Amino acid sequence: MGWFLYLIECQDGSLYTGITVDVPARYAAHASGKGARYTRAHPPLRLLVSIPYPDRSSASKAEYRIKQLSPLQKREFANQHASR
Repeated sequence: MGWFLYLIECQDGSLYTGITVDVPARYAAHASGKGARYTRAHPPLRLLVSIPYPDRSSASKAEYRIKQLSPLQKREFANQHASR
């Protein structure tokens, strides 16, 4: 079973990054207020991108790298991968 890195744009313009094995179910949890604490305070607006990874380890490492980026860099990353 593969893992996915995903980026969500929140209603206030902020970005949330996470990993999961089921992107639609995880997004639904965020949207219903049962996801991460961050998305309870910053409700999701839309899913920007989801990127597959072969295992949890590689997805976690990618998540860490993305979380180190500035918001602008995260948006550029999402734009680059959304067009693939």
